[in-house]
Amino acid sequence: MNRLSIRHSTAADLPALLALAEAARKIMRENGNHGQWVGGYPSADVFLEDIARGCSYLIEASDGTAVGTFAFIPGPDPTYARIYDDYLPSGEHLPGAWINAGPYYVVHRIASRPDCHGIMAALLDYCFEHTSSLRIDTHRDNLIMQHLMERNGFTRCGIIYLANGDERLAYQKVLQDDPRIKPTNIKTKNDNE
Repeated sequence: MNRLSIRHSTAADLPALLALAEAARKIMRENGNHGQWVGGYPSADVFLEDIARGCSYLIEASDGTAVGTFAFIPGPDPTYARIYDDYLPSGEHLPGAWINAGPYYVVHRIASRPDCHGIMAALLDYCFEHTSSLRIDTHRDNLIMQHLMERNGFTRCGIIYLANGDERLAYQKVLQDDPRIKPTNIKTKNDNE
């Protein structure tokens, strides 16, 4: 089995990050998601900003090959300040509400190579070593991510809107009394200023 490792991304990783984003866009398009990650998003500038903030991560296979990436960002996230009602595919009304109002981290810009498996499990294990509350949002057409959220015990909490007005489905998972959780000890570069 190929062991995956996770480390902070650096500017030298930018070509790999862009290739991973392109691979993710291709997966999205092949699966009917034509509305997410359009117009060159995420761009080199977005990745470089994440790197400068200390919240960009690279997932590598045991041979050092870049196989995945994600941004792991301490909350609060301004787009998560308000959450709205939604309707599940069954037609059931879903009142918009987060599981709790406590401290949380957000995961954004998840991307991986299509030939590598276990990326989501590795990144969630990593994140939950540093927080007990994680929020993730995704596009309504991103059925793969919705499936991954549900399979990994996330609760669909409602709808949030990005700064540009685009709708996203909002998910949260909170671990209760998990002895694996260490006090949050990840600092971004902005925390040191």
